[in-house]
Amino acid sequence: MFYEPDKRDTRLLPHDPFKAIVAPRPIGWVTSMSAKGEINLAPYSFFNGVSSRPNLVMFASEGRKDSVSFIAETGDFVCNLATWELREAMNATSAPLPRGANEMERARLAPAPSRLVKPPRVAASPCALECRMVKIVPIEAVGGLPLDCHVVIGQVVGVHIDDRFIKDGLLDTAALKPIARCGYDQYAVVESVFSMIRPSA
Repeated sequence: MFYEPDKRDTRLLPHDPFKAIVAPRPIGWVTSMSAKGEINLAPYSFFNGVSSRPNLVMFASEGRKDSVSFIAETGDFVCNLATWELREAMNATSAPLPRGANEMERARLAPAPSRLVKPPRVAASPCALECRMVKIVPIEAVGGLPLDCHVVIGQVVGVHIDDRFIKDGLLDTAALKPIARCGYDQYAVVESVFSMIRPSA
């Protein structure tokens, strides 16, 4: 099968498979705070690390949602790790609530203070990345067509890790059981890992 995205045969593919192909995608469970002190917590599946020196992360928001607006106001955010144990709470925070509504409270998640940035982190999350905004990039399509899509790039300035998940100096990813977004309403959970050594030249 081959198709051009804007000419997809919806009789054969009633739902766009793009997100099922680009999968699994890590979830950026982002805490942000407005200039007024309002707290927002929202999951973003267009999320990833983009640099290790320094540690940089990015997430993309289709629409200028509260997370983007709040980060533009204060310059800080936190990426909390979404795990199997926190899957229902993570999903609860994806509901479209009015600006200023606190998703943490709605999902019955306790906040924990951050060390270097203003927004709180999710206390129950075993890992959290405190970030300072580098820039917000508006995205365009081919030909310069403007889109209502905004990429937030942040530099990690602080890292929280639950010590229970550090074994022999390494973070035990499988023990954390992070969840990831797939296509449609599907998710994946990391429960096992394997190693491959990069070959030398």
